[in-house]
Amino acid sequence: MRRRGAVQRKVPCLFVTEVKDEPSAKRERQPFKVLATDTITGKALEADVHNAVPTEKVDGTCCYVTTYKGQPYLWARLDRKPTKQGEKRFKRFVYSLEDCKEFVWNVEEDFKPVPDTWIPAKDIEFCNGNPLPDENGHMPGTYDAAQVKLGNSTYFGKMQCFLIGWVPVEKNSKQYCWHSSVVSYEAGIALVLKHHADPGLLEISPVPLSEILEQTLELIGTNINANPYGLGSKKHPIHLLVPHGAFEIKNPPALKQNDILSWFESCTEGKVEGIVWHCHDGCLIKLHRHHLGLPWPLAETYLNSQPVVISFNRTKYDCDFEPKSLFHHFSMLDGQRFDRLKDIKFDA
Repeated sequence: MRRRGAVQRKVPCLFVTEVKDEPSAKRERQPFKVLATDTITGKALEADVHNAVPTEKVDGTCCYVTTYKGQPYLWARLDRKPTKQGEKRFKRFVYSLEDCKEFVWNVEEDFKPVPDTWIPAKDIEFCNGNPLPDENGHMPGTYDAAQVKLGNSTYFGKMQCFLIGWVPVEKNSKQYCWHSSVVSYEAGIALVLKHHADPGLLEISPVPLSEILEQTLELIGTNINANPYGLGSKKHPIHLLVPHGAFEIKNPPALKQNDILSWFESCTEGKVEGIVWHCHDGCLIKLHRHHLGLPWPLAETYLNSQPVVISFNRTKYDCDFEPKSLFHHFSMLDGQRFDRLKDIKFDA
């Protein structure tokens, strides 16, 4: 499986963004929108985004495969968020200086505790041995501070400085049950959605965890992000892992706002959440539909309307899959083809 850049920090936007004084459709309580201008950021230009590989931004939750207990394990994204006191201290600083570049975090006091198994993301910076919040964070637009000024008002909302990190997904985990449903540590495999060798065809198949070691992936499915791809059902939920960068965009638009807007609105291949450009230096650059004022999710998406084949020969694995597990269900569908990804259903 072709390996592309991993997501170990928040991915910056292709365009410089600006804040508009109007409610966001994405967050009804948010009294502003963060929209893209037509200016490409310096960071994107430095990464040579014009020669990067454009891929579909898949709507799910980020995961990571790395070693735990001496074997490849799936890890769930768990960000270390600030305490109320840490948040107040940061806001006081912002109010007084309107610039957080010199703000110094006290990691032990300003951030909530995390499980002992938590590890920080690889690409975040450290100071005096302590991890620092991601410079991209979830800050509105290109603002360094977590505030947005609109007219005479200032909106803070929820501060979103955090330490990006991961926790291992244990077998039969209740908190991460949908994560654990796509891995079998006994067989050392994960359920992965990817391109089939035949053009225009998707494939769901078990992939050895050792083959995706140190990769990041997106977990999608019935109980993730309101299920934008229409997978499975409440009675028979379906979840899958998608390696980041797996779905290259074959006919991408030019890197101009109007061209990308037109592509999102009128092209079948543009019925996606967004685009992630994988640059040759490993840098990732993204653009979400919301950055252009477009809605998401859509009734029909490019991903869920593609044909898919199930490739799962269970005789290759020296273990018995539980009858209710996804591995058992997909092994019973070995060789079957569906006209659309969202048409996959398990027998009652």
